[in-house]
Amino acid sequence: MSALEPRDADSDVASTTATAVPSSGGGSVLDREHRALSIGIVSVVLLIAFEATAVGTAMPVAARELNGIPLYAFAFSAYFTTSLFAMVLSGQWSDRNGPLAPLTVGISAFAAGLLLSGTAGAMWLFIVGRAVQGLGGGLVIVALYVIVSRAYSEQLRPAIMAAFAASWVIPSVVGPLASGTITEHLGWRWVFVGIPALVVFPLALALPAIRRTASGPADPAAPLPPYDRRRIRLALGISAGAGLLQYAGQELRWLSLLPAAAGAALLVPAVLGLLPRGTYRAARGLPSVVLLRGIAAGSFIAAESFVPLMLVTQRGMSPTLAGLSLAVGGATWALGSWIQSRPWTEPYRERLVVVGMLLVAAAIGTAPTVLIESVPVWVVALAWGYGCLGMGMVIASTSVLLLKLSAPEEAGANSAALQISDGLSNVLLLAVGGAAFAALGGGAAGHAAASAEGASSHPAAFAAVFLPMAAVALVGAWVATRLGRGKSVAPTDDGPAAPRA
Repeated sequence: MSALEPRDADSDVASTTATAVPSSGGGSVLDREHRALSIGIVSVVLLIAFEATAVGTAMPVAARELNGIPLYAFAFSAYFTTSLFAMVLSGQWSDRNGPLAPLTVGISAFAAGLLLSGTAGAMWLFIVGRAVQGLGGGLVIVALYVIVSRAYSEQLRPAIMAAFAASWVIPSVVGPLASGTITEHLGWRWVFVGIPALVVFPLALALPAIRRTASGPADPAAPLPPYDRRRIRLALGISAGAGLLQYAGQELRWLSLLPAAAGAALLVPAVLGLLPRGTYRAARGLPSVVLLRGIAAGSFIAAESFVPLMLVTQRGMSPTLAGLSLAVGGATWALGSWIQSRPWTEPYRERLVVVGMLLVAAAIGTAPTVLIESVPVWVVALAWGYGCLGMGMVIASTSVLLLKLSAPEEAGANSAALQISDGLSNVLLLAVGGAAFAALGGGAAGHAAASAEGASSHPAAFAAVFLPMAAVALVGAWVATRLGRGKSVAPTDDGPAAPRA
């Protein structure tokens, strides 16, 4: 497989990275050296992808049967809230002992959360299951980034990231169809309790290969660094703060100002301590990479979370068809990720990301047009197709840039920062979207399909979610112009990241 152009020879990050990854500058992610590992970790991503597409399709029915439509956003944000803590823990765990253990524990927790949600008798227990699942997801995603940074050369990383994206194609098509069919004929619970059976294959295939190629500390000769307890405390603060803000956004009472203030007091210092210095002013280089990841993921996921609910309650679609309306996005997301992996795109990566964010903004802004009865529902499928094309280019590019700017011993911490930005923005923007949705009567949307009159009762609640998210994505297009090489940064022991020489 073709390789991307290497960085300048005088880059200290490039030189240190080159010493910590396999020396096979050519080759392929499916050559003898990488085949078992690549198939194994892509299978892990395949599991996560199938869960996301299948569960997303079943979620509106689950929330309705559990009388939890007003708490609908919590079912998504609970996952992201707990994953924030797990990401920081996984980064330190992986840098210190290798990614094998956090990956194993993470997949196990992921499966346990699915089982808990699938057997829940009340919405609050369903949300607890999603929270446990988030702990597992946070451990897994950072561990996967560390595996890529250790086991693949810089030239092969865009290809393995493209393979991650490609692994979403089949679940995006099969997942909604299978989930919708199961939900309609057997019940939504079987969607949740059936997925954990898929855990066995990724574990059996990936773990032996990871043990051979990417286990242990980055530098076996160096003494093991202690866990940074301050960063662990900050991670707890960021999770608790995000949860309190989400709760305050859903309650919409004057008393909600108290948990909102407490959440902000916990969240702000924690974020400043865990993300690279300069992130919130979009400093060039790694800070802008981290910021853009959050903007892109948060705006897109917050909007996508409400698409099936909008189609089911406002246009009377079945859960199967509502889920399938997003299916084409899996293929176009993979296409976008494949495009960024081509050698000729490397000199134009920044422009490619700008175009990607503009596509994302356009897709989010187009989706609520189906609230107008005369607009055909296939417009959502079309919009999500080109929106996912943009996301494929953006998400894969930010992953490649992050690893390029990270020394081997910093891969876990920097990957955690990237995923914190991703997860935190999901929580905060879901909180904002959920609050707007509830304030404009979205809590009654679950009854909209019951009558023709109700089907058009709450379109403003959905528009209040999509239109602000489109504006956030437009801000991301500006941040994408600042990904050019600046000073690389590395987290320090005392909190915020400092510039590296």
